[in-house]
Amino acid sequence: MEKVALVVFNGDPMCFIHVLLNALDMNERQIEARIVIEGAATQLLPELEKEEHFLHGLWEKVKAADLVEGVCKACANKMGTLAKAKELGFALLDEMSGHPSLSRFRSQGYEIITF
Repeated sequence: MEKVALVVFNGDPMCFIHVLLNALDMNERQIEARIVIEGAATQLLPELEKEEHFLHGLWEKVKAADLVEGVCKACANKMGTLAKAKELGFALLDEMSGHPSLSRFRSQGYEIITF
């Protein structure tokens, strides 16, 4: 099975939508897709939970499909969303000085795509 890690750094919702859409599409096509939320994208966590947010429906589908690998612990802390990441039950990825290790994904056979 193909495996892809979608690593989203960009906090712009118009970028984030492509991460959500691609993860769902890959999942439907039997490609193992995992989303890693990094950098400024961690600030979107509280916004995506709001029902009135235009990405909320897609976000709920991604969560229901369990496609989020985790959230960068250091970046969520810096952006003030660490408590929200914990509340949502996401893994806090911190293997590399507080940040996710992309080499871990490579060693597990994932293709890495950054947004």
